[in-house]
Amino acid sequence: MRTTVGIIGAGPAGLLLARLLHNAGIDAVVLESRDRSYVERRQRAGILEQGTADVLRAAGAGERMDREGLRHDGIELRFDRRRHRVDFPGLTGGRSVTVYAQTEVCKDLIALQLRGGGPLLFEAEALAVEDAGTDAPRIRFRHQGREDVLECAYVVGCDGFWGVARKAIPAGLARVFERTYPFGWLGVLADVPPSHDELVYARHDRGFALLSMRSPSVSRLYLQVPDGTDAGTWGDEEIWDELERRFETDDDWRLERGPITQKSVTPMRSYVHEPMRHGRLFLAGDAAHIVPPTGAKGLNLAVGDVVTFARALTHRQETGSPELLDAYSATCLRRVWQAERFSYDMTTLLHTAPGATAFEGRLQLARLERIASSRAAETDLAEAYTGFPFG
Repeated sequence: MRTTVGIIGAGPAGLLLARLLHNAGIDAVVLESRDRSYVERRQRAGILEQGTADVLRAAGAGERMDREGLRHDGIELRFDRRRHRVDFPGLTGGRSVTVYAQTEVCKDLIALQLRGGGPLLFEAEALAVEDAGTDAPRIRFRHQGREDVLECAYVVGCDGFWGVARKAIPAGLARVFERTYPFGWLGVLADVPPSHDELVYARHDRGFALLSMRSPSVSRLYLQVPDGTDAGTWGDEEIWDELERRFETDDDWRLERGPITQKSVTPMRSYVHEPMRHGRLFLAGDAAHIVPPTGAKGLNLAVGDVVTFARALTHRQETGSPELLDAYSATCLRRVWQAERFSYDMTTLLHTAPGATAFEGRLQLARLERIASSRAAETDLAEAYTGFPFG
């Protein structure tokens, strides 16, 4: 097989890149190790920045998002039994975010690709990226019980942290920056309408809590728990009781309870691999960087990466200049590190670290008070949350 761009991974990044390239008249092949059903059920992030939603619309994948997604114009911060709303449009000149699950983004993009895009091969396991440093990289993969080779002009690894793409970058060229947090998130899905119409981020001495949603009838809620926690050790009523404690306020707000249908624990880590490019191999999304979920940046960073690559390759095709492709890593990393900074700030602002002192707790409250009382501090949060510019 031969194509211009070989894309490893049919998550939202790989699928969106295939759509952007198709719209630009550039052929691509997508290889996905899992089957279609798995990809369309894989639960991940659900907050789309303004820029991400705009890109999906421009790519022709925004119709159902606009019909079923939930536009959010702010978030609520809770601390010391108080509530403070951050007004996104008022602070950013009209920007907002959209609650629309990654599973739904993938469904929309898969339907578009199968209806009118290039080849999308499910259960096609990428085994290795070969000759990445040359002008003719290859992806060796297994599909339908036999090995094959996809010859490419470019390879984009959208295959996550455990994929093969990053392994093709020589170790001597790589620098890795990472931090592992001593806590995780116990996340639950519940068949109950959300108890608030926007996300609620709560800082509490017992630990962080987040009230989110998947739809007007399904709530998504999170509790900070120690690293290594088994979700099965938490009973349903115990979860609801703890959520109530951490969301408590001095007014008459109440948390609505309902049947919990899913429990899982998400570890918390920050990770950046530099560079994000080697020769004709380009990394995107979790293959190059991971953020703790507190800032809602993971999916949006991946979108920024593939938008940057698609623009750069289109520029090369139209002008013959490799300038933007050569700048890919540096361009992406500027945005990546701002997202890492914001996610770290939100995580340390709202979580109670093991062994934290009373002094550190007071500093968290002082930082929250600053956001609640300073338009400049509040604007900084709103601008970062609604999204950094692409490129």
